[in-house]
Amino acid sequence: MKRLAIIGLDCAAPALVFDRFAGDLPNLRRLMDAGSWGPLASCDPPITVPAWSCMTASRDAGQLGFYGFRNRRDYSYEAYQIADSHAVRVPRLWEILSQAGYDVIVHGVPQTYPVTPVRGAMVSCFLTPSTKSEYTYPGDLKPIVEQVSGGYVLDVEDFRTDDKRALLGRIHDKTAKHFKVARHLLANQPWQFFMMVEMGVDRVHHGFWRFMDPANRNYQPGNPLEDSIREYYRAVDREVGDLLAMLPSDCAVMVVSDHGAKSMEGGVCVNEWLIEHGYLTLKEYPGKPTPIGSAAIDWNKTRAWGDGGYYARIFMNVRGREPQGTIAPGDYEAMRAQLAHELESIRDAGGRVLGTRALRPQDIYREVGGVAPDLIVYFGDLNWRSVGSVGLRTILTYENDTGPDDANHDYNGIFILDERGSRPNGIRGRIDGRPLYDVAPTALRLMDLEPLPGMIGRSWL
Repeated sequence: MKRLAIIGLDCAAPALVFDRFAGDLPNLRRLMDAGSWGPLASCDPPITVPAWSCMTASRDAGQLGFYGFRNRRDYSYEAYQIADSHAVRVPRLWEILSQAGYDVIVHGVPQTYPVTPVRGAMVSCFLTPSTKSEYTYPGDLKPIVEQVSGGYVLDVEDFRTDDKRALLGRIHDKTAKHFKVARHLLANQPWQFFMMVEMGVDRVHHGFWRFMDPANRNYQPGNPLEDSIREYYRAVDREVGDLLAMLPSDCAVMVVSDHGAKSMEGGVCVNEWLIEHGYLTLKEYPGKPTPIGSAAIDWNKTRAWGDGGYYARIFMNVRGREPQGTIAPGDYEAMRAQLAHELESIRDAGGRVLGTRALRPQDIYREVGGVAPDLIVYFGDLNWRSVGSVGLRTILTYENDTGPDDANHDYNGIFILDERGSRPNGIRGRIDGRPLYDVAPTALRLMDLEPLPGMIGRSWL
């Protein structure tokens, strides 16, 4: 049977892997020289959830029915739910391969908690509440993971902090533990398919981007943390090299990221903007920054509100849909178009248009499941994030309401494919224009299986 190993590096950026740090990453470079590589276009929105499930199921977020970590459960104002493994209602790679009789190892892939039975082994992801949870399948794998890692960690705690030295230590420690467990699983579990995702890359970008990027407003040349991200990438490359050394010579290898990263210019206080433009009314304006979910909203006078994050989700208060809707159904499309136009007209402090994109879900998805936002908004073409809190008394801010954060997500992640001995005459060189939806069909072809009906990507083989 064929073998395939997929190494996921959450948020790995093409500009760093392929250009700026290329000379520091000999193991990734070897894979690139022997195979094909290039930018991997992410999904809408380009964030961890839904991106990894979009990749491994080859479906868009509308088809999956979730648009971020937290999603509206229904059209009430308060009910939200986390998009965990139960939210994914179509088969992903490891489930397809398990059913086809392949032994699989799945390690740290987002939206695998709660764990589900597979033909093989699973260690769940950063959405797991704590290591007290049952985060492995089978259950008796958990004490082995704890022993091998020296105390497993699911994610980097408090990665939005000003204590950068301690944060950097936690990121390196977490990554070392995860790769140690990955190597143990490869050595001790039967497998034909292996997939892991390392979240430390994402965390180091959010914590340290301003120290390395002259384009960031807070960059200081020669600062003592300037090489933090470069050194971390070197460490990850060494870990990848140690893992590659364990793989059979005929095992195909893919290295992928779900999205990229870029310097964050600042934040747009989306609900402050909605208040100023008459879309959102509060019963009482708070005296300090307050999450929108805790604010006293006057729903009878509100037409729209928004969620913060790396992009903005705008929800409209529609009569007959929301409990206290104010927008007549017949006015909905005209008002949505007006709101999108006004959001796209937001200017920076110098009077320049930010370059915001306000997208209708119906225009970007094949179907729209779940409770979708009425508008998906990328402020300043993702150079600015969405700040959801109210009480800030400003539209533009250079502080993040959830803690220090230097980077926003970018539209392109990476892919590297070295088919190695599995297909000696495989594809070679840089290839542009590939979407992350192609990963699952390509992986299935590498394993001598056909892509499933309904997958929207195309195999590269």
